[in-house]
Amino acid sequence: MAIILNGARIRDEIKAELVPRVQKLTQTLGRAPGLSVILAGSNAASQIYVAGKTRAARDVGIYSETLTPPESVTTEELLAMVDALNAQPEIDGILVQLPLPAQVDEASVLMRVSPAKDVDGFHPCNVGMLSTGRPGPRPCTPAGIIQLLKRHGIPMSGRRATVVGRSSIVGKPMSMLLVAEDATVTTAHSRTVDLPAVCREADILVAAMGRPAMLTREYIKPGATVIDVGMNRITSRDAAERIYRHDAARLQQFDAKGSVLVGDVDPLAMAEVAGAYTPVPGGVGPLTIAMLMVNTVEAAERKAI
Repeated sequence: MAIILNGARIRDEIKAELVPRVQKLTQTLGRAPGLSVILAGSNAASQIYVAGKTRAARDVGIYSETLTPPESVTTEELLAMVDALNAQPEIDGILVQLPLPAQVDEASVLMRVSPAKDVDGFHPCNVGMLSTGRPGPRPCTPAGIIQLLKRHGIPMSGRRATVVGRSSIVGKPMSMLLVAEDATVTTAHSRTVDLPAVCREADILVAAMGRPAMLTREYIKPGATVIDVGMNRITSRDAAERIYRHDAARLQQFDAKGSVLVGDVDPLAMAEVAGAYTPVPGGVGPLTIAMLMVNTVEAAERKAI
């Protein structure tokens, strides 16, 4: 029977480990570590994510603030906001919640965040630190996946890993972090020839394409560890029936809410073929926020040295 990799349990472990570190920092700095989140506009999903980040900060003792410019905010206004936060010594971490409103130059805003305060790990300076194996903030979702694997005792050294997806947020840094753990890594994507065969070679399969239930059983090596990063909201009853064909509880959830979440891997195939896998929700998602807290605390610790 496949092992379910419980992201919520690992999240709680990480948060508990952060509490004494935050207490020590508060004594050393004379203040709690500070995290500022910029939430522009009224994207409902972003609001939910930011609320979760605020709760997590409160749980571990981090000072957290959320700045909420309107949907009409300009690139110049956001750049000025980031500049002000860069200059505030009591703010150790800055997070710009994506997506930004359509009129904003997203890349310019992200580039403006000081690398020392870039708790998302997206700044090119920090990407360079990752690629060369130097200390620095790591992108939260891939870093959380590494913690999930380590804390469940799943070996990475010498294992074949396939990462499906090449985004700068998940796919590329995930591949680099697995290489750092001595895995043999293939980065696959929509142009990969015979993608199912490439995926079936993997002892560790990471799905991060944003396509609901795309990876079916022919993509999964029997006994493999499958990490499903996808968070796709299904609003079609027919699609829900196809994907959750033997899960009455999920279909009842769909009927109650009019939608249901599904990852990038077919959930039934994952449960039946994999040796271990992450559920959606409850697998990778909780760890993304936990690693944001880790990056904020580490930013403050570097300041305290």
